[in-house]
Amino acid sequence: MEKLTFKKALMATPGPNSWKEAIVLAITGVCMGAANVIPGVSGGTIALIAGIYQKLLAAIKSFDAVCVKKLLSFDIKGAVAHLHTRFLAVLFFGVAVAIVSLAHIMKFLLNECPEPTYSLFYGLIAASIYVVGKTIKWRIPEVVAILAGTVAAYFLVGLIPVETPDGLWFIFLCGVLSICAMILPGISGAFILLVLKKYEYIIEAVKNPFTLNSILVIVVFCLGCGAGLIGFSRFFNWLLTKWHSVTLAFLTGLMAGSLRSIWPWKGEAIVEMVGGKEKIVSQANVFPAEFGGYFFLCIALMIVGVVLIVVLDRISEKHG
Repeated sequence: MEKLTFKKALMATPGPNSWKEAIVLAITGVCMGAANVIPGVSGGTIALIAGIYQKLLAAIKSFDAVCVKKLLSFDIKGAVAHLHTRFLAVLFFGVAVAIVSLAHIMKFLLNECPEPTYSLFYGLIAASIYVVGKTIKWRIPEVVAILAGTVAAYFLVGLIPVETPDGLWFIFLCGVLSICAMILPGISGAFILLVLKKYEYIIEAVKNPFTLNSILVIVVFCLGCGAGLIGFSRFFNWLLTKWHSVTLAFLTGLMAGSLRSIWPWKGEAIVEMVGGKEKIVSQANVFPAEFGGYFFLCIALMIVGVVLIVVLDRISEKHG
């Protein structure tokens, strides 16, 4: 029997088969990482737009009991061969690059010129709804699913944080819900933590990780994230396999409903102290007060966002 090497184990897994495919997947990861710093936009949205959503769920699903058994028996090569290692490594390399290099730029743009920045993303998401929606078989179940997804996301992104307990059971639940939100298109995991009133609590634990309480909070939260990631990805992968069109319709609805949170023009904000700083937790959407050059710049950026997605979709159809 031929000996299994790390290279052979790695090449046996699903993933890009050329440098061109690897670069495209890494760029998708960069976009997913950048999306994590945009309120109301999740990495799942980008994965759905890029057409790798089901591959992502399948890759996460590959971390199963068989993989754990191989790791516990120190069969590292076998675990590498079982996991979708190439796909995950390239994708999360792009995510890491974005978090390290683009997060500060995105935060600067969102703080200093929010309307033009949100306008661009509004155009991107709006066009993405069309791109994903045209692949759906429109029947009564699909119509019900897209309406349900739209209503769910619309009301979810409009929630105002409430008081919640600090018990470890609730921290575990926060981990489950926040990671599920990151997988779902249109819903931000950080926003879920804010709604559950645990954003500051988790951040403080990470800032001061050497106390017993902080260690417990971090470990339990990570366990919740792991449980949510593994369990929820399997559930959604099953839905996409069994009811592909209906599930896509629901995901499209989630993106449509999330447009509420990235409408460029905002009214009076509800502000709370988070980590010693004022943070906007809810803000009404309004129409622009003036229709001058700044307004037309925002509209132009919306159009740019739409055109980018349409062009990417045409390229994808041509080469797919």
